[in-house]
Amino acid sequence: MQFITTKKPTNNQCLEKIVADYKNGKLKAGDIVSFKAFVFNVRIKNRFSFVLVRNQKRIFQCFFSPEECSFDLNTLLEESSVLVTGKIVADSPCKINPGFEVAITDIKVLSSPPEQPYAIYKSLEQLNWGDDMIFNDRALTLRNPHYRSIIKICEGVLAGFRNFLLAEGFTEFVPPKIVKGGAEGGADMFEVDYFEKKAYLTQSPQQYKQAMVGVFSKVFCVSPVFRAEKHSTSRHINEFEGLDLEMGFIDGIDDIMALQTRLVSYIFEFLNKNYTYELSELKVDLPKIDKIPKIKFSEVKELIKNEYNRPYRDELDLEPEEEKLIGKYFNEFFNSPFVFITHYPSAKRPFYTMDCPKNKNETLSFDLLLNGAEITTGGQRIHDYNVQVAKMQSLGLNPENFADYLQMHKFGLPPHGGLGMGLERFVMKILKLDNIKYAAAFPRDRDRISP
Repeated sequence: MQFITTKKPTNNQCLEKIVADYKNGKLKAGDIVSFKAFVFNVRIKNRFSFVLVRNQKRIFQCFFSPEECSFDLNTLLEESSVLVTGKIVADSPCKINPGFEVAITDIKVLSSPPEQPYAIYKSLEQLNWGDDMIFNDRALTLRNPHYRSIIKICEGVLAGFRNFLLAEGFTEFVPPKIVKGGAEGGADMFEVDYFEKKAYLTQSPQQYKQAMVGVFSKVFCVSPVFRAEKHSTSRHINEFEGLDLEMGFIDGIDDIMALQTRLVSYIFEFLNKNYTYELSELKVDLPKIDKIPKIKFSEVKELIKNEYNRPYRDELDLEPEEEKLIGKYFNEFFNSPFVFITHYPSAKRPFYTMDCPKNKNETLSFDLLLNGAEITTGGQRIHDYNVQVAKMQSLGLNPENFADYLQMHKFGLPPHGGLGMGLERFVMKILKLDNIKYAAAFPRDRDRISP
């Protein structure tokens, strides 16, 4: 009888462990190391050559000399998986290396593609890939350092989001993805056959967040959200990762906006500390965030109209061009990539949004704009059962169709509010990408359901 134990392996077949051990002095020039990696690029010269390998974090250059290693480098295909053994050589002149190279003494091929894949190691300008190639061959194009770095930043945002909220005393829960009806009261939902019943892919975890406020007071979830909107723009996808939170016992929407200010500040600090390689690869500098300006919806509409001589056409919402001008204005005059827009019209916000006591035509709600685009929608929710029923009726909704939603109100809810933020939109704006699809590992839109 044999057993698998929890003990970690002690070998040094991990490039990141070798880098860490070299930096802390456990390894030095002349030491022999082995590590597993992918072959990124092979550069064969007359007297010596270079083998660039990649792991989950970095590109690393190894030195190859036929006098030190008998392996036939002409047979080594890029994207092969290999076990490299070699000697540490200090003071590497290679800029991508962390201060040392490895002079290869042996290469063992663990697996190899049947033929040489097309190059992924070049710069984006050299590759000149079109979107069809980028997304059709996603299993390969994601291996390019640029696109890999985008997905790593997505990871960092998710980790920062979770770390911050857990430290703030929030409880994470998992909402269902298959639901009976829509949380937003809209029709843009994907219908599915659920054991001969009609069901839908969720468009929001709103109902479940509010229900869980009655359980834990402060909750959050990270889950996919589906919108069956037939748009085809650079800022929309039909499936995205929703970062949602809800908190009880609030005094007003300022509590929610203050929380999000601390949240985005933490995420930026987290990325700057832990994702320096990726930010450098993407040529992005994230600023320090210590405060975010806020302005009412009606005021910002007039501000943009007067400042840029642009009369607005939509009285109930911000047009994309207005959002861009708002971003330009607050970047220029307040040195802030962020701005909160508050008190959206009641006619534009969902039925669960609390109206402003001073003006029933406005709501206690907000959007957060980043670099000229909305990344967050939030606000205070109606917690009183009778008030919620009355608002549904005023909007022409039948409360009987929302019996599951109203159940939590019957059992009692504290004053509460929350927000929802799309991961891909957020990453798109902080990295200043020109298409949201680049921020999704495998994007879904009206024309794409594979790979």
